[in-house]
Amino acid sequence: MNNRPSERFWELDFFRGIGIILMVVFHFLYDLNYFGGYDFNLHSGSLLFMGRSAAIIFILLVGISLTISISRTKKYAENVWNLYPKYIKRGLRIFGWGLLLTLITWIFIGQGVIVFGILHFIGISIILAYPFLRFKSMNLVLGLLFILLGSYLQTFSVDFPWFLWLGFVPEGFYTFDYFPIFPWFGVILIGIFTGNLLYPNYTRKFSIMDLSRKYPINMFCLMGRYSLFIYLIHQPFLIIILYLLGFLGTSTITI
Repeated sequence: MNNRPSERFWELDFFRGIGIILMVVFHFLYDLNYFGGYDFNLHSGSLLFMGRSAAIIFILLVGISLTISISRTKKYAENVWNLYPKYIKRGLRIFGWGLLLTLITWIFIGQGVIVFGILHFIGISIILAYPFLRFKSMNLVLGLLFILLGSYLQTFSVDFPWFLWLGFVPEGFYTFDYFPIFPWFGVILIGIFTGNLLYPNYTRKFSIMDLSRKYPINMFCLMGRYSLFIYLIHQPFLIIILYLLGFLGTSTITI
């Protein structure tokens, strides 16, 4: 295997592409509920599982990709642990996209504003995860602890909003997209553990046939490579499609 700095592991793009498909389908059904007056049960059963699976795939791959990024840099640079500013910039950039979605939902929708959605979470997590990248088995233990604590926090509400990003949910809080540090940073840590286990030193620790050029695998890989772009544009695209198909009227969205 030729380990060039630009090399990608196609299977990660493939799974990221699967996550994109699951996310778009879930959000399409969500939009039909919210804008079109339909009543799909998205809070339990197979549809909830589909939405959660998409999120878990994305977040787990963030952790795996961080380990690959640091091991790739380590392979071609000397002072790998002096690169924290690079990860701060990357995290702030993604967090900035999250703030843009906050502004858009506040202007055009109002109720259900995205305060700390998946982009906010991923941006902050990239910054927070940096010290954990050197650990291996400990990340699995810490990840499970984050998930358990986050599950506990979901059982009650508080009367203040300041720690919403951590997982302390104010009473009556409603949003379209919410991914607090507890429990979701636990999935990041499990991803770091998985990345260190399966992709040490910027190499695969397992054998896999290269299917990246075969259809439809290559289509999933392509979507995986442009997952952030697709995430940013898919909701306006879905709403336009619903409008053109007559599922919602011009009065549905408030401006």
